[in-house]
Amino acid sequence: MVQKDMRDRYRQIKSDTELAQLLDQPELELRRFAFHNVDFLEVSELAMRHFYRECLFLSCRLPMGFKRQSKDCLYLPNMGEAFGFPNHLYSAEELYDGYSPDQQGSYEKCYDGRVYRHYLKKGKYATDIKETLARTLHDHSISDCLQDYLSRFEKRRLVGVMGGHSLSRHDTAYTQVVRLSKRLTEAGFLMITGGGPGAMEATHLGAWMAGRSEEELQQALSIMSAASVYTDSLWLPTAWQVRNQFPNLGYESLGIPTWLYGHEPSTPLATHIAKYFDNSIREDGILSIARGGVIYTPGSAGTLQEIFQEAVQNHYLTFGNVAPMIFMGKKFWTEEVPVWPLVMNLVENGKYKNLSLCLTDELGEAERVLEQSSIRT
Repeated sequence: MVQKDMRDRYRQIKSDTELAQLLDQPELELRRFAFHNVDFLEVSELAMRHFYRECLFLSCRLPMGFKRQSKDCLYLPNMGEAFGFPNHLYSAEELYDGYSPDQQGSYEKCYDGRVYRHYLKKGKYATDIKETLARTLHDHSISDCLQDYLSRFEKRRLVGVMGGHSLSRHDTAYTQVVRLSKRLTEAGFLMITGGGPGAMEATHLGAWMAGRSEEELQQALSIMSAASVYTDSLWLPTAWQVRNQFPNLGYESLGIPTWLYGHEPSTPLATHIAKYFDNSIREDGILSIARGGVIYTPGSAGTLQEIFQEAVQNHYLTFGNVAPMIFMGKKFWTEEVPVWPLVMNLVENGKYKNLSLCLTDELGEAERVLEQSSIRT
């Protein structure tokens, strides 16, 4: 049965290199392959030598007469929208293609800006069936690429950071998140956020600066301090300045933003970006992915929602393990937004079970909790 299931699965081809290698093989019939955004025109002669059975073609360029070489195949062409169906996660260079930090107004002309304008024009909750289908196929492609990317990592080394999008770069909590993220990234954790400003940006700044000295980190923070929040005109240019002045040293981080909040630019400091149209997929996905633990920094309504959503997942052991829930900022979580006393009361009364909780102001303690959890069997 296992062998039959393996035979029935689709093998995915997501790059022109993979396509050329596949078409160079002697077998003439290709069965149950999923071709994702690849160019058959560049290898037309090889492509027409084969016969295709039960294959999927998503946004592929095909030579004339190609469909006569197939049977029981499904063709999903590019639908002519402002966006396509990517076969890999976005990079900052791709998302901001056409943007220049020195040119005012260039964001509106870059890929991200064009897609956001299209999104608003069609409606955040579009009713046009072509538009909704195109968005669904885009998000499906992103989810598929995200799954491929995450397969490279040990699940208990995946850590999410939640917190307010309005957290100022001048706030001590911002610097604390930067330092914690830098330490965790250097320790081998993949840092994951919603990919926007505030605490999310701080996480990616820390990961971006992993491997660099304290002096270099201070220089980066100084550059960023020219704009305190994402509504400042220098918010995006200063982030790009840090990218350019301090090239990435090979460390990675994952941002998962959404065009629903397109007025909040995606941070270009994330090395891999899974940007969605459907915010519900994105929000649920972040907490599902962060199997190594979730760090809660000061935030408001959205952060509160994520606390209780994660608590439910741990309570029911939805993913088979307990992910630590770390609350950074004792005063904030006990006095300003007293979630900690409530959660502890629910645990003591048996309303919540299987929770691993930590309330701290110390970066070292947060790191120890995550490290200890990551080595449990």
